[in-house]
Amino acid sequence: MPSPVIAGVSISHPDRLVYPELGLTKLDVVRYYERVAAWMLPHIQHRPLTLVHCPEGLTAPCRYLRHVKTWGPKVLRRVTIREQTKVGEYLIAVDHAGIIGLAQMSVLEIHTWNSTFEDVERPNRLIWDLDPGPEVPWREVVKAAHTVRELLTILRLRSWVKTTGGKGLHVVAPIVPSWDWAECLAFAKTVAEALTRSAPDRFTTAFAKRGREDKILIDYLRNNRTNTSVAAFSTRARPCAAVSMPITWEELTPKLKPSGLTVQTVPRRLARLKTDPWADYWTCRQRVSLAAKQAIGAI
Repeated sequence: MPSPVIAGVSISHPDRLVYPELGLTKLDVVRYYERVAAWMLPHIQHRPLTLVHCPEGLTAPCRYLRHVKTWGPKVLRRVTIREQTKVGEYLIAVDHAGIIGLAQMSVLEIHTWNSTFEDVERPNRLIWDLDPGPEVPWREVVKAAHTVRELLTILRLRSWVKTTGGKGLHVVAPIVPSWDWAECLAFAKTVAEALTRSAPDRFTTAFAKRGREDKILIDYLRNNRTNTSVAAFSTRARPCAAVSMPITWEELTPKLKPSGLTVQTVPRRLARLKTDPWADYWTCRQRVSLAAKQAIGAI
């Protein structure tokens, strides 16, 4: 039987089980990406990628792929980026076929840089990853994200939110690419530290897991060069097949169940939506003002 062809990409081993607990095959995952490709592409287009490769689905161990020298479908672009001690080769998706190509590679997680390859040294977004300890209830994670938004609003920065496919949330602020990585990291760290000072019983910037079981880590290191965050609409290499999902701030309430946003349910959600929850994100042109930098240092 000939292999199915989607977006010009031939899909090998379409019947291989990827999410065995749900009975989802590789073709099911490819079909998911086919349905969400138009929504997903703006989030990953032209960004260097780090991938979680699961050639046997979740029936065997997965591995992280940052550098890819010779392997991968031709629909994906290959670029070289200078690093501290060497030059690394990265994959980049430029169109819908590229997204399908990643699924054909048996990639179950797509992680992106905060910059595009065309302007790789100047990020065009800031991300705060809210990572709750195991004792933190979901309602507190929701409250924390709104607190981050409120602080950014005071600093005259608009922000958007998405689930991660796990227990956390990403708060994302687009910026005009003018700062380098060090400046972005320093500002993101300052915001995280200000939040922690304001509520040390709720927040922490200590990355060690021990001792923060009942706190929410505000992970600002997603803004470091070569560090990545899971892309919107990416699947996760976890049994429930949850995905990272952009949502509106109005949707972000304790009633929202991130575990219910999955490969199986998200296409139906998108079919019901009248507008992109992040529609205004794509036209937002904002910078961090000098006044904002001074104000955050005083909090």
